[in-house]
Amino acid sequence: MTSPILTASGLRKIYTMGKRAVEVLQDINLEVRSGEVLVIVGASGAGKSTLLHLLGGLDTPTAGEVIMDGKSLFQKSAAERTRLRNEQIGFVFQSYNLLPELDALENVCLPGLLGARRTDGLVERGTDLLKAVGLGDRLEHRPTELSGGEQQRVAIARALVNQPGLLLADEPTGNLDSRTSEAILDLLWRLHTEHNTTMIMVTHDEHIAKRGERILEIKDGKIVS
Repeated sequence: MTSPILTASGLRKIYTMGKRAVEVLQDINLEVRSGEVLVIVGASGAGKSTLLHLLGGLDTPTAGEVIMDGKSLFQKSAAERTRLRNEQIGFVFQSYNLLPELDALENVCLPGLLGARRTDGLVERGTDLLKAVGLGDRLEHRPTELSGGEQQRVAIARALVNQPGLLLADEPTGNLDSRTSEAILDLLWRLHTEHNTTMIMVTHDEHIAKRGERILEIKDGKIVS
């Protein structure tokens, strides 16, 4: 059995709203192994997205730890976590988060320009990824010239441009119609299979969850199954 690529131990997250403290996550423990697809399910407000953000170092926990490749994520400086995210983790969000002033290829290549890696072949890699997601004829189109499904495809290509070992997807089909959603899911699973990318996906859709190799259900901030 492969060793875990990521381990979470005793994760808690508390948000303070005025005088009120809201515990969003309670004592979360999990392991994610290299090459697997883990789907996190639960109702809206259960803590799914908060957990995903903690696993990717986008937010810091109130207590607990995340170990990635044998190293503590939250003992790193903010700059070190940013570099780790850029080089080893790809993010796909429900809202796409594309820069409107950049065309599709520029949006895809942006993480490569911000990272510490050499940029040799970056444009070629970005072009190949856009072709792989079916947008080879949309390289110079800006987000406003693309449909929702096309924008999400650009976001997926952008998440993969630095060849990350871990892909985190937060409701990646939440804004899409059912037909486009199926196409995006097929694409994600194909890319996962071709590149053996470890994938963690958050969804509230049971149909999507059934595609995962392992399903983790969260309710009221706790893992229940």
